[in-house]
Amino acid sequence: MPKNPFTRGHRRALTKRHKIAVAGVATLGAAAVVFSAVPGNAETTTSEAAVSSAPVKYHSEQLKSRQADVSEQLAAKALQSKAAAEAKAAKAHAEAKAKAKAAAAAKKKAAHAAAAKKAAQARKAKEAASRAAQRAKLKAATHKSYANNLDGWIKESLDIMKAKGIPGSYNGLHRNIIRESSGNPNAINNWDINAINGIPSKGLLQVIPPTFKAYHVPGTSWNIYDPVANITAAANYAADRYGSMDNVNSAY
Repeated sequence: MPKNPFTRGHRRALTKRHKIAVAGVATLGAAAVVFSAVPGNAETTTSEAAVSSAPVKYHSEQLKSRQADVSEQLAAKALQSKAAAEAKAAKAHAEAKAKAKAAAAAKKKAAHAAAAKKAAQARKAKEAASRAAQRAKLKAATHKSYANNLDGWIKESLDIMKAKGIPGSYNGLHRNIIRESSGNPNAINNWDINAINGIPSKGLLQVIPPTFKAYHVPGTSWNIYDPVANITAAANYAADRYGSMDNVNSAY
């Protein structure tokens, strides 16, 4: 068998040219390996690496500025919300105050109206009571028992006169009755000027029919000879003409 031509003892030495070729192949292979390990879009130079890092720094500053803008906007919105809330509260307070004022005014007006109504009712009640008292006095005077004589007639007339506000006294009535008719309720004068004129004086106080009719007091008889009706009508006439029957001392 022929001997191996590549044995150490017989290996041929590499020439300088061969060594350069081998070194070039090795270099190319290493470069290929490095190129295959880096992504297709990656930058491999130092200057390119520095440029690629610059955008990262720029975006960070921009984010901080954006955050500051957002913070300012939020603060502005918070101030606006606070101002709106304060305005709303002020408006609600003003409305509540106005409502309370209106309610107080309405309450005061209602109180005045109630007081006025109460006063009017009290006044009406007082007037009604006064009228009732007057009617009671008149009724008492009308239904009071009096003697059927000159004393009883004068006393009954005085009670009616008092209820009607006609002045006069017992003595003034009695004095004039005695002078005019001597106490006779049916007395009639047929000789004086009134008799001549066809209207003779009649009754206890000698009253002519026209005077009796004009000064008749409601609640008494329309009969001119009725003692109480005659005395009361004559006293009403004397009060109008002389102030009171007490001021009459002669024919009147």
